[in-house]
Amino acid sequence: MSFDRLVVSIKEKQNPTVLGLDPQLKFVPEFIQKEAFAQFGANPEGVAQAFLTFNKGLIDALCDIVPAVKPQAAFYEAWGWQGVKVLQETIAYAQQKGMYVITDAKRGDIGTTMAAYADAHLGVSKIGDQEFATFNGDALTVNGYLGTDGIKPAVELCKKYDKGIFVLVKTSNPSSGELQDKLLDGKEVFRTMAAMCESWGEGTIGEQGYSAVGAVVGATYPQQLKELRLEMPHTFFLVPGYGAQGGGGADVAGAFDANGAGAIVNSSRGLIAAWQKEGCAAEDFAGAARREALRMKEDITKYL
Repeated sequence: MSFDRLVVSIKEKQNPTVLGLDPQLKFVPEFIQKEAFAQFGANPEGVAQAFLTFNKGLIDALCDIVPAVKPQAAFYEAWGWQGVKVLQETIAYAQQKGMYVITDAKRGDIGTTMAAYADAHLGVSKIGDQEFATFNGDALTVNGYLGTDGIKPAVELCKKYDKGIFVLVKTSNPSSGELQDKLLDGKEVFRTMAAMCESWGEGTIGEQGYSAVGAVVGATYPQQLKELRLEMPHTFFLVPGYGAQGGGGADVAGAFDANGAGAIVNSSRGLIAAWQKEGCAAEDFAGAARREALRMKEDITKYL
C-alpha cells in the first residue's frame, strides 16, 4: 500500500519529517520575486512563477534528507488557475525527485462530489478510453466529519491506485476542542473519529502494518497524541503543529510506535522561512531550510 512506500523512505533517510510547502510572498526572497515579475508581470502569473522557483529550490535542497512534501492547496488556489497549475507542477517535480507527496486539501463531501475530489487528487479523469491523472498526489488530507459517505470514495481509489488518505482526527489548532473534545456516548468526538479510521482502513493494511487510512493528529496535544497511538495501531499519523505552532521533539514522540515508526511530522513555516529566522542571505534560503531540516531531524529522532 501507499504508506508502505512512505515508511520505507522514512527508514532509508532515518527522518520522519515532511516539508510543508505553504508559499506566501512574505516568505519568498525578493530576488526571486523580482525575476518572476520582470518576466511575467506583478500579477498572479508572476506570483505563480515565483512560488514554483521557490518550491523547486527547497525540494532540490531537501529531497535527499526529507522523505516527503506537503503542499497546502489553499496557498495555490488563492492565485487562481495560475496558482493551481503550480500546485500540479510542484507535485510532479517532488515526485520526480523521489519524494512522497501529501496534498493538504482537507476535502470532504458526499456521493459523487467526494468521488470527484478523489478522482482529482488520487485517481484519474476520463475521456472515453483515455485516462488523465490530474494532481496525482500520493496521499490526500480529508475531512471525515461527514461520515462514511465522505470517506468511502477516497478509500476505493486508495485501493485501486495505491494511494493514501489522512483523516482529520485531533487537529493542532487552539479551538479544535470546541467540537473534537465534546463527549459522544461517553467519549470524546475525536476518539470516535479515531475508531472510525481504524474501521475504514480494514482490508487495506500493508506490509508495514498500516492501512491506507491515516490520521491527522496534532503535536500541540501530546498526551492525546500518545493515547491515540495506542488506540490506533494500524493507522499512520500525519502530525502538524511542530515548530511555529509550538510543538517540539518531545511533544511528537508519542506519535510513534515502539519501533519508532508510524508517523511523519510536518514543518511548514519553520523550514520555508528558515532563512528569515536564521538571518542569512536570501540567496541561501534553501541552505537555511536544509540546516533547519537537519536540526529538526535530530530533535525528533533523539526521542525515538
